[in-house]
Amino acid sequence: MYNVQVVILAGGLGKRLRPLTLSVPKPMVPVNGRPFLEIKLREMVARGITDYVFCVGYLGNVIEDYFADGGKFGARIRYSYDGKDLLGPIGALKNAEKLLNGDFLVTYADNYVPMDYFGIMERLKGSGALGVMAVLHNRDSWGKSDIDVRDGFVTKYSKERKNKFEWINFGVSALKKNALEFVESGRSCDEEKFYNSLIERKELLAYEVGGRFYEIGTPRGLKEFEKLVSEGVAAA
Repeated sequence: MYNVQVVILAGGLGKRLRPLTLSVPKPMVPVNGRPFLEIKLREMVARGITDYVFCVGYLGNVIEDYFADGGKFGARIRYSYDGKDLLGPIGALKNAEKLLNGDFLVTYADNYVPMDYFGIMERLKGSGALGVMAVLHNRDSWGKSDIDVRDGFVTKYSKERKNKFEWINFGVSALKKNALEFVESGRSCDEEKFYNSLIERKELLAYEVGGRFYEIGTPRGLKEFEKLVSEGVAAA
């Protein structure tokens, strides 16, 4: 089994979870006694993923103090801080560029997305494309569908409510490092703008997954995930 590097985006403010996030960053909100990010990390390590870069911002020191170098979790963790200004998901990724391998996975610190991480990386390595996005044929079942998929490519990505798409970004992508050439250093950049730049160049492939994802970015999502853990579906 070869090494796969994963970037976990953990720099958001977590405003929708306040007051829980006034003293801890969103990924560290406890679920049945453990920080959510620990549950996510342990699930990924159990699947053979041990090399991580955490992109942190708001209260990022709380995350680093808890996870340190990752050794006690069976992982290697390095950190990239946004600095004075929050950079958004892709701005933070660009800021971490010096820590990145030639290809890597990227996911969010507030989602639980058990899937075949090696499978999506194999798709990237064998394609010649700059990116591959994990996609779910959602039909608005688990949130508003936000992408269109045709002939194995992601062809549109928009979170506007008026769109009538059937697919949703599952929350994991495999990227070539040189895809970040389209991102300006030191500036905030969200994922919609970035992925559309790849879509316009026909450089974003789709990797279909089954099942569903979970998120703790909202009180409703957090409550649902707490139930999942209490039922033993996700191990705390």
